[in-house]
Amino acid sequence: MDLNLNPFFKKYENISAAADTLFNRVKNKHPECVKCEIGCCDCCYALFDLTLIEAIFINHHFNQKFEGKRKDTLIEKANDADRSIYKIKKNAYKASQEGKTELEILTDIAGKRVRCPLLNDQNKCDIYEFRPITCRLYGIPAAINGEGHTCGKSGFKKGNPYPTVNIDRIYQKLYEISNELVRELKSKYTKLSEVLVPISMALLTDYNETYLGIKQDSKGETPPGSNISA
Repeated sequence: MDLNLNPFFKKYENISAAADTLFNRVKNKHPECVKCEIGCCDCCYALFDLTLIEAIFINHHFNQKFEGKRKDTLIEKANDADRSIYKIKKNAYKASQEGKTELEILTDIAGKRVRCPLLNDQNKCDIYEFRPITCRLYGIPAAINGEGHTCGKSGFKKGNPYPTVNIDRIYQKLYEISNELVRELKSKYTKLSEVLVPISMALLTDYNETYLGIKQDSKGETPPGSNISA
């Protein structure tokens, strides 16, 4: 029996649409503070990770949209970005072992910049209509682990009250969809829904049966959900 990903994608798209609504609401209320415009790509250098459902969603549309030399070029860019991100995360782990606090490490990572492999030569996103939720909300005030954040190019001033997006709450909803997906898959990797990856790795990963932990039963029959289609 095929597992239809459309219901999971629809749930993700509902959250994505809500993120767009939140962004536009803040932008309309504080147009002088939101500096986002065509060609602005500050957010395209930010480091952040994707939940399982978002990674599979973006991977799916990436593979549908690109092929041939164009896809090969983007894969090469994803490999370059992923190597840079790996070094940053390796250094962060080393810092944690040396006694640095989580806040210090996160602050240091926030200052790092890696060009997104989907940012093209015109400073536009190659999958803009399917871009991650973090990208959709970048540029307005957001709270992560209780700490306030916003784009450095925005006009929002520290200490002033502004509508603030709770990123933790959004990620909790994404985890819930990912958990539901893993249960439907009957994956042997019970922690799969907790895995976070950067967009570069989401593009490079083959979300096949091996990766998703779908195993055959003792009779050699493939359990429901092993053939994935959207």
